[in-house]
Amino acid sequence: MTDGLFNAGAVGYLAMRNATVAGAVGGCQAEVGVAAAMAASAAVELMGGTPGQCLDAASVVLMNMLGLACDPVGGLVEYPCQNRNAAGVANALVAAELALSGIRQWISFDEMLASMYRVGKKMPYELRETALGGCAATPFGCRFCGKEHRS
Repeated sequence: MTDGLFNAGAVGYLAMRNATVAGAVGGCQAEVGVAAAMAASAAVELMGGTPGQCLDAASVVLMNMLGLACDPVGGLVEYPCQNRNAAGVANALVAAELALSGIRQWISFDEMLASMYRVGKKMPYELRETALGGCAATPFGCRFCGKEHRS
């Protein structure tokens, strides 16, 4: 268990050092995506995978979540964030199984981190944890926080 935690921590450290984990900077792809990448890598470690397989699993997760906006309804992290974290868990476990089955990733974890960071910086401000776009700007989202619907 300790090895899995160290593994996840190392993946998180790489993301913090070389990109971001903040939704305000990189969208949910950074916040939920990196958490799921950490989980995928740790799962591979716990199932006896190699370091390369751990990073392959983390890379798959980031690839699958690339471009995900951070758009909390009413500025609260409960929605849609809880749903996205649950989807991140499923993504992590699928990525771990893919890596353990021997499927190699063409794009390395380091390259996926760099790509995620570039995509996040190019996202409009409204899609980076401002509650001004995406789910937050739906008619329900606007009613929930007492604002008029924005198109």
